[in-house]
Amino acid sequence: MQQTLVEIAESAVKLGAAVLVGSLIGLNRGMHHKATGLRTLGLVSLATCLVTMASVGFAKTITDMNPVSRVVQGALTGIGFIGAGAIVRDRETGSTSGLTTAASVWMTAALGIVCGLGAWLMVLIASIFALLLLVVGGGIEGYFRKRVDTREDTGGHPPRD
Repeated sequence: MQQTLVEIAESAVKLGAAVLVGSLIGLNRGMHHKATGLRTLGLVSLATCLVTMASVGFAKTITDMNPVSRVVQGALTGIGFIGAGAIVRDRETGSTSGLTTAASVWMTAALGIVCGLGAWLMVLIASIFALLLLVVGGGIEGYFRKRVDTREDTGGHPPRD
């Protein structure tokens, strides 16, 4: 199954758009000190886009998608329980931790599904986006969170340098 340059670019744009929209929503949540943030929602959006793209792509080549569809659904449901085990809520402070780890578990499951389907280019592109989110996303989120915190400390006005 050889892909053209246009198909490769289209896959990259779809996966990139998923990262962008998930990350933007996550950035908003992180800036407001919510449990989910840029990396968590970026990974969740990327993983769901990846599995959707794989399902659509393979529906065209496999005559009976029912068994594959059931396996994918079962895997993603089951892995959700494993990811949930990584989430911890501190009763004293009310803070939640482990959400990015849980999203990483789910993302890894999505990558495993797509590996099983043999969509190697999608695996590569999605892996690059996921690693970028994990490596760079925390710094971006911290930068914006610091700016919001500084504005709150100065009564909503930008800090004076």
